[in-house]
Formats: sequence, structure tokens, C-alpha cells
Amino acid sequence: MPGSNQPTPTLYDRAGEAAAFIASRTPLQPTIAVVLGSGLGGFASQLDDPVAIPFSDIPHFAQPTAIGHMGRLVIGTLEGVPVAVMQGRLHAYEGYSGEEITFPVRALGRFGIRTLILTNAAGGIRESYEQGQLVLISDHINLTGRSPVIGPNDDRFGLRFFDMSEAYSLDLRRIAQAAALEEDFVLDEGVYLGVLGPSFETPAEIRAFRTLGADLVGMSTVQETIAARHMGIEVLGISCVTNMAAGIQIEPLNHLEVLETGKRVEARLARLLTRAVPTIARRTTGAQSK
Repeated sequence: MPGSNQPTPTLYDRAGEAAAFIASRTPLQPTIAVVLGSGLGGFASQLDDPVAIPFSDIPHFAQPTAIGHMGRLVIGTLEGVPVAVMQGRLHAYEGYSGEEITFPVRALGRFGIRTLILTNAAGGIRESYEQGQLVLISDHINLTGRSPVIGPNDDRFGLRFFDMSEAYSLDLRRIAQAAALEEDFVLDEGVYLGVLGPSFETPAEIRAFRTLGADLVGMSTVQETIAARHMGIEVLGISCVTNMAAGIQIEPLNHLEVLETGKRVEARLARLLTRAVPTIARRTTGAQSK
């Protein structure tokens, strides 16, 4: 309103407004959220009694423009456990800032989420990987040139300087590995390298990334992880190797292949999460009761 002396709402306040809106749409109070990457959005159909909220309805949420990212928050139960599922995410290559990309994480944190499961489509750098394989993220390298926590720090979110030595929870990775074994497959672990995009990487870049110690490459996840850890939210990262990286795969890379592979892997990812989420929920409840 022109001439108004009202102060501009802080990020913390805006996140709280979004969280209050989400809470007004469902009686559930999940502590676990899942972010679904390119081609993996179908997992939300596994939820019982779902409530779907378009991002466009939630205060201060931006709308994804990338193909394969529907832009909905779905809240329901999985094996009796309340879960919030984001069908789609925002990316820096769409022109969004780090604050905009991670705003949903901020809002979910204020909503009460304490565990964040991030999934993504990734290029496989490690040559032993196979197209369609699920890989746990053990660590990441941020080569996006951005961080969502630059600028003035709001201590209500977290400390100015915070630890990232276990960005991806070892305990959560063990739960996921056990769940995979119950589904008769093995989850490898690897280091995810985040780039800005939207162009795929060159063969020379992939050789450089391998030298840096990267096993996977993609255009998401790292900034969400940083924001989550800033808030003390534990993170489990799962990559779907939708294609082998440039210089390993002979055929030209394209996004259609990413989406098609994601669709093929959706069922396996759904089984993994259906096994893992109840164990994670019991662990979270136990930690909160101590």
C-alpha cells in the first residue's frame, strides 16, 4: 500500500504465513517431507486421504516452470504416517534466487517438518552406475556459485555459521539402506555435485567433476539441503541416475530421457519410501520424546 509505514515482512514471517496457510488446509501435522525430482512426481499418489495444494495458492510460493515439476504440495498419510510431499521444486536455472528456491523448505520447517527427503534426477559420473539406479547422496559439492543463506542472518532460523560435516544424515542413510534390502535391492552411495544449468555438462566438465570426487551431477538439491541444515532439519538425499553423464553416454543428452527414466523408477522409489518412512517417523517421535 503506497505510503504505508508497515515494515516489510521478514523471510521468517513470510515462511510463517505460508506455514499457517498450509496448516489451515489439513488437520495433519507431518514431521517428514519429501521433495520429488524430475519425472518422480507420481509418488504422491501413494498417500492416503491426500489434500493437494497448488503452489500458486500458498502465500509467497513461486511456481515451477520446468517440465516434470507439477508444483503442488500434497499432504496425506503413508502407512499411517503423516507426510508432506512436494510434487516439483524450483531451480536456479529458471531464474529464481536462492531464497525463492528454498522458501518451501523454510515454510515446511515452520510448519513442523524435522526430516526432509530430497529426491532428484542426476547424471551418473561413476561408470559403475546404471541408468535407472537409485543412489543415496552421502555428501555434496556446491558448484552453483550460490548459497541460500547469504545476507543478514535471522537467528530464529539458525546460526550464522553452521556445521555441514554430515549434511546428509548417516542414520537416515542406514534406514534407507535397510529398507532397500527388504525390497531386494542394494543402495550405493555417492557424492552429488550441484551445477547451475540448464545446459547439460560438457565431457571436459565431467572429467573435472570426477577428479573433484563427484559421482553424480545435477541442477538441484544442494541449496535445499543447505537451508534445511541451517534450520536443523535432517536430510536424506536420493538420486535417480536418469542418464550417464557426457563423455560416458555416447548418445546426446536430453531432458525427455530424464523424464522417461524417472517414470520407470517411480515404483521402486515408492516401495523404498513406503518401507523407510515409518521407521524414520518412529525415530523422530522417539527423539522428540526424550
